[in-house]
Amino acid sequence: QVQLAESGGGLVRPGGSLRLSCAASGNSFSLRTMGWYRQAAGKQRELVADISSGGTTNYANSVQGRFIISRDSAKNTVYLQMNSLKSEDTAVYYCTVYDVFRGRSWGQGTQVTVSS
Repeated sequence: QVQLAESGGGLVRPGGSLRLSCAASGNSFSLRTMGWYRQAAGKQRELVADISSGGTTNYANSVQGRFIISRDSAKNTVYLQMNSLKSEDTAVYYCTVYDVFRGRSWGQGTQVTVSS
């Protein structure tokens, strides 16, 4: 298993920005896909964005053009820059990674609340 440490969640007003970070433990050579899911109260968990080891990105339609996912291999860290936040973005955000040897791992989740 890969240990994941998430940070950056909090309360932000509509139209504001927030950056989430997720640092993975161990060696980075075997990390493949890294990404973020979210789950709002009473709703199903959904993919927000992910990024492959080759840099290919994938975004949910609801965040396309507003969120940017990136990764720093040297730091074993994936980021989610969230811009133009809306109330509908309110959810618990979970970091996830897939390692070729250690499989899929999940973070504990960080709360993002968008409210005026």
